[in-house]
Amino acid sequence: MRKIIGGIFQSLDGVMQAPGGPPEDPTGGFELGGWSATFWDGTMGTAMGGLFSNPFDLLLGRKTYEIFAAHWPFVGPEDPIGPAFTKAAKYVVTRGSEPFEWQNSHRLADIAAVAEVKQSEGPDILVQGSTTLYPQLLAAGLIDRLFIMTFPLVLGKGKRLFGTGTPSGALKLTSHEVSSTGVIIATYKPAGSVPIGTFELAEPSPAEIKRRERMKRED
Repeated sequence: MRKIIGGIFQSLDGVMQAPGGPPEDPTGGFELGGWSATFWDGTMGTAMGGLFSNPFDLLLGRKTYEIFAAHWPFVGPEDPIGPAFTKAAKYVVTRGSEPFEWQNSHRLADIAAVAEVKQSEGPDILVQGSTTLYPQLLAAGLIDRLFIMTFPLVLGKGKRLFGTGTPSGALKLTSHEVSSTGVIIATYKPAGSVPIGTFELAEPSPAEIKRRERMKRED
């Protein structure tokens, strides 16, 4: 079975919209496009290189596909990302019927169709952008890993990773590091339901009993 891996740039308040440049996605009047550009360093480059080092296919929402299709096919062959994106199979979740001009692009009607692709033979599938897909993918249990770069800034508004409809659930941190610019690079995998507990102790621990006795003596 193939794995579905989310590759995510987000602000501290969870906004993912338009990290690459001002005109990338101004939907909703978003005016801070390009917010990730000044933070890049070698640590981040190495981490991103690891994400794209093995063969992969792409899973995209319609809006992200349109943004990518207007840019990546037209970069030069020396670009490390463009040729790889063009070569990869691109699975686009959309209800529309508009033709795809970018080669190796495939239409998927819904999340059930994504599940079928996940069960097929092939490389792992990377999700890029596509905020509308995450609540549905998480609800269907289709996400295997989240690779998240969290940038030290607050954007206030914009499309978010965990938007409306995201189900509750626990995550397990599997790796982490911090760039020289303060970007937290962390990888998580789903870890079941949210554990519920309380800080109230039905029976005090031996240490708590000793602490209470000491306080009484001091009084």
